[in-house]
Amino acid sequence: MSRSAAIHRVTSETDIRLGLLLEGTGKAEIATGIGFLDHMLSAFARHSLFDLAVSAKGDLEIDAHHTTEDVGIVLGQALKEAVGEKRGIRRFGQALVPMDEALVEAAIDLSGRPHLSWSITFPAEHLGGMETELFKEFFSAFAMNAALTLHLSARAGENAHHIAEAAFKALARGLRMAVEADPRIGDAIPSTKGRL
Repeated sequence: MSRSAAIHRVTSETDIRLGLLLEGTGKAEIATGIGFLDHMLSAFARHSLFDLAVSAKGDLEIDAHHTTEDVGIVLGQALKEAVGEKRGIRRFGQALVPMDEALVEAAIDLSGRPHLSWSITFPAEHLGGMETELFKEFFSAFAMNAALTLHLSARAGENAHHIAEAAFKALARGLRMAVEADPRIGDAIPSTKGRL
């Protein structure tokens, strides 16, 4: 089984091409024009073992908001397309990831019901020129467009870089678990409703 998606989204603010392969090796080819976001998406690919290619051109002369949010939108759309009907998957995933003094938990349900619960604060307003408030925008756009429930919470952390990186790695590890095949259910959809 090879689950993948390729999305091209163009607006007056951004032009984004994204390729996603769930049965990958963690290969990342990322160019968003935002160095710190590239770093986070590369970490996401490595720890999810998804292959991820992102090429984004946005109105960075204004700020990083539109590009960051729109990359989240497109990544969510790609995940939704790649998992398809969700037959035979585990559906739920979670990860608790330490990054030095930071500790971030992600809990995921590929439910078809978009929701983000966000319990993360950052001790700095910027990371590498990127506003830390944009991380919530990214994860919200991702969850809404992937149609999944995502709870992200920081249990500890003093360094903004460590908190952000732990959040992306926790998402990656949780998704890796959620999209995995569950050999006990075969080709069934993991819901009493018969669909997700």
